[in-house]
Amino acid sequence: MAKLVVEVLDASDLMPKDGEGSASAYVEVEYDEQRQRTRTKNKDLNPAWNERLIFGVNHPDEIVDKTVYVAVYNDRGSGNEKNFLGRVRISGVSVAGTEEESEVRRYPLDKRRPFSHVKGDIALKMYLLDDPNDEFTVQDQRESHVHEEVKERDEDKQETPLQEINTNASVGDQEESRNHDRNKKKKNKEKEVRSFYSIPQANAHTDNPTRAVPPERPPPVEIRTDFMRAGPPGPPNTMFMQVPPRRPEFELVETRPPLAARMGYRGADKMSNTYDLVEQMQYLYARVVKARDLPDMDTAGGLDPYVEVKLGNYKGITKYFEKNQNPFWNKTFAFSKEKLQAHQLEVTIKNKDVGKDDFVGRVAFDLTEVPIRMQPDSPLAPQWYRLEDKRGDKSNRGEIMLAIWLGTQADEAFPEAWHSDAHSIGHQNLATTRSKVYFSPRLYYLRVNVIEAQDLVLSERGRLPLGVVKVQVANQMKSTRMSPIPSINPMWDEELLFVVSEPFEDFIVISVDDRVGPGNEVIGRTFIPVREIPQRIDSAKIPDARWFNLFKPASPEEGEKKEVKFSSKIHLRLSLDSGYHVLDESTHFSSDLQPSAKILRKPSIGVLELGILSARNLLPMKGKEGRLTDAYCVAKYGHKWVRTRTLLDSLSPRWNEQYTWEVHDPCTVITIGVLDNYNLNGGKEDARDQRIGKVRIRLSTLEINRVYTHYYPLWVLQPSGLQKNGELQLAIKFTCTAWINMVTQYGKPLLPKMHYVQPIPVRHIDQLRQQATQIVAARLARAEPPLRQEAVEYMLDVDYHMWSIRKSKANFQRITSLLFGMSSMFRWFNDVCRWRNPVTTVLVHVLFLILICYPELILPTIFLYLFMIGVWNYRFRTQYPPHMDHRLSQADTTTLEELDEEFDMFPTSRHPDIVKKRYDRMRIVGGKLQTVMGDLATQMERFQALLSWRDPRGTAIFIILSLISAIVLYVTPFQVIALLFSLYCLRHPRFRIKQPSVPVNFFKRLPAKADMLL
Repeated sequence: MAKLVVEVLDASDLMPKDGEGSASAYVEVEYDEQRQRTRTKNKDLNPAWNERLIFGVNHPDEIVDKTVYVAVYNDRGSGNEKNFLGRVRISGVSVAGTEEESEVRRYPLDKRRPFSHVKGDIALKMYLLDDPNDEFTVQDQRESHVHEEVKERDEDKQETPLQEINTNASVGDQEESRNHDRNKKKKNKEKEVRSFYSIPQANAHTDNPTRAVPPERPPPVEIRTDFMRAGPPGPPNTMFMQVPPRRPEFELVETRPPLAARMGYRGADKMSNTYDLVEQMQYLYARVVKARDLPDMDTAGGLDPYVEVKLGNYKGITKYFEKNQNPFWNKTFAFSKEKLQAHQLEVTIKNKDVGKDDFVGRVAFDLTEVPIRMQPDSPLAPQWYRLEDKRGDKSNRGEIMLAIWLGTQADEAFPEAWHSDAHSIGHQNLATTRSKVYFSPRLYYLRVNVIEAQDLVLSERGRLPLGVVKVQVANQMKSTRMSPIPSINPMWDEELLFVVSEPFEDFIVISVDDRVGPGNEVIGRTFIPVREIPQRIDSAKIPDARWFNLFKPASPEEGEKKEVKFSSKIHLRLSLDSGYHVLDESTHFSSDLQPSAKILRKPSIGVLELGILSARNLLPMKGKEGRLTDAYCVAKYGHKWVRTRTLLDSLSPRWNEQYTWEVHDPCTVITIGVLDNYNLNGGKEDARDQRIGKVRIRLSTLEINRVYTHYYPLWVLQPSGLQKNGELQLAIKFTCTAWINMVTQYGKPLLPKMHYVQPIPVRHIDQLRQQATQIVAARLARAEPPLRQEAVEYMLDVDYHMWSIRKSKANFQRITSLLFGMSSMFRWFNDVCRWRNPVTTVLVHVLFLILICYPELILPTIFLYLFMIGVWNYRFRTQYPPHMDHRLSQADTTTLEELDEEFDMFPTSRHPDIVKKRYDRMRIVGGKLQTVMGDLATQMERFQALLSWRDPRGTAIFIILSLISAIVLYVTPFQVIALLFSLYCLRHPRFRIKQPSVPVNFFKRLPAKADMLL
């Protein structure tokens, strides 16, 4: 007879179910009415079993029509109770024919019910074994009996007070055996031993290699009985929450770099206070200031001098000046001390020539004699040095002013210096590699209230205009609706919102058009400077409306010759609403919530310090070009943007740059992005910097004055799937300077007052946010070096509001995880009502009686219980800041079809057949939502039908019962009613029936309007 072998290897990231943050998991496999289980792994969310379960197969040809059921349970250890952790149903088609053809596969655990809270996966390996003589089973049984004594000795060495012995008739199996007939149950009881085969696998895939079974000693057969045997004395079994082992590819990796803030010499002379969250990086600085009295080198006299600073293979060059014997450069060069390739620094002046450049003179410095500058010392004063020729003669060669010193990245010359790691970049593109700080412009909402117009005159006489008002500010254009009736004095009374920025250089262009006549005739137009619009801080102070003249569109010459004696007019109310906060990023992870008006801004409550240390394991983004990655970082918090320098051709760049922000609200988020610079050496104009990854950190999750140093995974979602591009090492610290102000912030509104007094319509928010993003991107792109538009859009999540099946799944999963807590509470109360645990039910009865007798203790008991839960959970608080979770985002389970739809442009650019397929899928999803909404409407209409007399008999019964209930409740004390109700809810199961209760039956019989729909 053939055998089906199911190797249960391991599971990862299981859901904690024991109330202590862990789970005691075991696996139960069922095939063709044969059921076996593994041993229980106590207190382990990432258990490794490495067991073989063998099932008999009578007809191997029919296995393709069979299904293997694999379920994971939490062994509660009391009676026959267990918790469901997930299940997998595997078709027999997936079973390999031989062991050589089989492979380890990881299956995500499925839910049993829609609201089941399940996560994690399980590794299985299945194949057929042709063994007609059962030699495999007999051999394994011999090995099991040989090592049985060794197994007993190993069990005696365990630390837990109670140890589980695996035998045939387990308590958990008794629960499942009730589903079989009694004849099969008696046969199972007659068997003395059921063998489970646990064979170590050297190549088995497990998340924690340390849990693997040693291959040199095969584990014995494991026998399970119906009792628990006491082990040797050990420490008490305390409650704890087991944190699953962090995997670097999924989780944060905590680091311990030698930072000044950690090592306890903050404020000492070893490192400046402003650079205590980064590692020291030593640099050799050479500042070339100017030269004088240079000799003539050209035949016509004079020379075109430039300076070459050389250290080993690194060579930096200044720009040259034409016909100048006293040039002024003021250029600084920085060479990393880690990459010094020589012991001598050479500074050479050369003459730019058509052929070979002429040698003018040089100065050499021994690196051992270079002075060291410590922060916060003043800058080193440059000195004059005489130039020498190739023979060492210093006569008639001129002089050069230089300053040479050893310093760190805290030196003020560091940001503007030429760096040795950017030696291949030309002077014109050198600025694109430097670190800079940017400030986004202050944004305002511009409100234009178009009220009415008067005396509109058309070129075609005898016809009344049908007017439309168009308002344009910069590249934003909006229009009102058409006037209701043709008239020369139309009325609209509409409000249009725009986004403008300081310093208010734009004009408001307002034109009135006639939409009836051919060509949309422009009736009149006016121009209003934005700087003349009054600001509005409070909603109570409404600015006065004003009349503006409408001028006919004409050429400037005609406008100068003609004097306008009559013009149409338009009535407008204009205001700059500075009491709002202009949203340029989503409110869910916004970094700034301050209003535009400076007088309304909150005071600072603390300081945020960020150290961008390094990155590792970056992918080569320019592999097709024969290069690696030119990475730089961008960080955004509030109005302040920072950009690190670009490190060329490196997969493990080290920036070690530190930045500081003022914090006005703790419930904000800082965003750090890593990009690859594609605009070096005069790249194409349409070249876009590529995304490497992004990290978000919410300040409210950080502890005060604690330094967090971690490697954050850099995930990027692409049309081809989820890709990890490396890891970014950050050091972050939040310091509070005003505790009282910070605590009171939690009781204040998140947004300024104007957002609640005069809220912006929801339909306008996304459009206004897009306009704000375009203004910020355009302003930052005009800086030097420019912060490119693709980097700004990536940091601000411009496409966050776009439709995505993946995001819908993630949001649904978030909702179900929240409902799981409520469903768990209901399940607990149901277990109490059904007397699953008599002791708990009796205690609940006592608690109910106390609360009924002393109702004033109800609220204090609830709040005391919440306090105790919070104090207990403090032990299990997160020790590292939350980061972007790819599992929560459903990024690792989404399909290529869903990703293609997510990355599609708007409007779509796909083939009509693909669009039709997606539309049909949306119709299916919409049909399900429609059914759910219909069911919800039906239940609400049944509540309405209680008193609407749609069902005369149902309403009569309800109002009679209401009258009787009112009389009974009036004459009966409330404590008696509450006591009777609680006793009824907590009655013993023998007094219960499995049919629905009378109130439920009555409610379901009430009519709804579903039968009135077409």
